[in-house]
Amino acid sequence: MTEDDLARIRAALGTDRPFFVQYFSFLKGLVTLDFGRSFTGSTPVSRLIADALPATLLLAFISMAVSIALSIPLGIKAATSRGKTADQVIRIFSLIGLSFPNFWLATMLVLLFSITLGWLPPSGMGGFASYIMPSVTMGVILTATNVRLVRTAMLDTLRSQYVMVARAKGLSESKVLYKHALRNCAIPLITYFGLQFGGLLGGIVVIERVFNWPGLGTLAFDAVGARDYPVLQAVITVLSLMIVGINLLVDIAYGLVDPRIRTE
Repeated sequence: MTEDDLARIRAALGTDRPFFVQYFSFLKGLVTLDFGRSFTGSTPVSRLIADALPATLLLAFISMAVSIALSIPLGIKAATSRGKTADQVIRIFSLIGLSFPNFWLATMLVLLFSITLGWLPPSGMGGFASYIMPSVTMGVILTATNVRLVRTAMLDTLRSQYVMVARAKGLSESKVLYKHALRNCAIPLITYFGLQFGGLLGGIVVIERVFNWPGLGTLAFDAVGARDYPVLQAVITVLSLMIVGINLLVDIAYGLVDPRIRTE
């Protein structure tokens, strides 16, 4: 490659311009969602992001929904059965779940349900069956943490006077737990779930690689291997903006859950 070829490449990429000019050009592209073109295929990076983002969001939402649907009833059951057999069993399974690396659990599920039993597709994004193993893998890991959080929050809330008053009034145990106790400990749960969802987006690369899921994690992994810096830069920027947006939604959710926050 001659010096003239290098000069043409620098001019095409804009790296021959001063640093501040390049930086403001990047900011302009960020506002207009123009991240340039991929080094590997000359495809607009915005198109690659638009193709991969829905798959990542859908997998993250399903995994988070699975985790919340499991962790809230299990955490409440552990709290109301403190020191009993049910509490000990749930805590043991939670500890085991925390000990599983996500890539190991994903590999074991593929070996069992895809290769051995042939019940589920081993990789790719297709019908409903293709969502089961990736979402279960991430959901189990999240549930192991969330159960302990819900249990701790409920134990603190169940000692409150308003819970005792609700029981003294003769309310059913389900109303006491789900309408009064759970609602009043929702603030720390919403805070942690929001932070967890942001971390979930950042740590989804391994799961997407194991299951060959066509999301942002796979896109970023391939970009690192190919040194495709515009794609990697765009993925990191989009994930950062999504985490900021999630934190904003968490703040809004505070006011919806707790009327005292709305009046302040």
